[in-house]
Amino acid sequence: MYQLFFSLFFKRMDPEAAHHLAFRWIRLLARIPVLRTYAAAVLAPRHEELRTEAFGLRMHGPFGLAAGFDKNASGIDGLAMLGFDHVEIGTVTALAQPGNPKQRLFRLVADRALINRMGFNNDGSAAVAQRLGERRPVFRTTVGVNIGKTKVVPEAEAAADYVTSTERLARHADYLVVNVSSPNTPGLRNLQATASLRPLLTAVREAADRTETRRRVPLLVKIAPDLADEDIDAVADLAVELGLDGIIATNTTIARDGLASPAELTAETGGLSGAPLKDRSLQVLRRLYARVGDRITLVGVGGIENAEDAWQRILAGATLVQGYSAFVYQGPFWSRAVHQGLAARLKASPYATLAEAVGAGVRADAAGTTTEETAA
Repeated sequence: MYQLFFSLFFKRMDPEAAHHLAFRWIRLLARIPVLRTYAAAVLAPRHEELRTEAFGLRMHGPFGLAAGFDKNASGIDGLAMLGFDHVEIGTVTALAQPGNPKQRLFRLVADRALINRMGFNNDGSAAVAQRLGERRPVFRTTVGVNIGKTKVVPEAEAAADYVTSTERLARHADYLVVNVSSPNTPGLRNLQATASLRPLLTAVREAADRTETRRRVPLLVKIAPDLADEDIDAVADLAVELGLDGIIATNTTIARDGLASPAELTAETGGLSGAPLKDRSLQVLRRLYARVGDRITLVGVGGIENAEDAWQRILAGATLVQGYSAFVYQGPFWSRAVHQGLAARLKASPYATLAEAVGAGVRADAAGTTTEETAA
């Protein structure tokens, strides 16, 4: 039914306008007690066997919504109502900014993909912190806060900019993510080089610790799929050295290989997300797990469309998985379908729990065995 609605209605709208309209409906539904309870019962049934623990946080399951959908923490309950086990808000910058000029979001329907060059449009960390502080949750979900560099701030002053956002947001975050991998802020990806990344992550860690003294706020870094393999290894080693809690792999890509959409769309600048990112994102995840093992929690994102994609990320080392672009194409029953499929795959597998399945495919490859033999 949603596919018909998408074809007849959303597909004809400007993608960004369609996003705002759909998100407005989600927020409205979440404000109506009887309707939101019914919607959650239908769209977010819980599967006890999928319960997950990551960096000390207990979640209903492993499947969350990636950063970018709810940039300003304005609809967390609505998204939890749809069944997402965690919601990552942002990217949030220290200063409010409008982002890049419109049009800046494009659908590549033939590729089940999106291109965006939004440019971190958001209300700024002070406004988002106030919104999070005033929030009275209706549904329990884990809230991650993704922070990035303000566009007008020079690269040399990036650490101070991230620290400002951290000081405002750390107390409201179940976990923090340092985003240094969007292609839409000039110079941002340069911060992935370990010489720049080490002092940046150290400064954010120190700011989070002095701001939130009641608990340790988990800190993650989000990397690009376009990094060379040796740079992926360097980031992995740095994360272990600094005691980071996790790595999110991956952000959008600037690559345009093998796309079926019209050239006028594929030529648009920005980050490509969705199905075409699937293979490379999985490769990066497997490489990270082979490097760090269970010392760091890995979050798999990029091209996840269904339960099989999520299951393959778990076997490749992801404790948590996230999606976004497929939400546009599959609609409000997407999370329900992923959870049902994951539960079925776990039941049919040799693993008693999801935690046992994490990384099993990589371990099996290293040992020259099948995943079934590894589990045995």
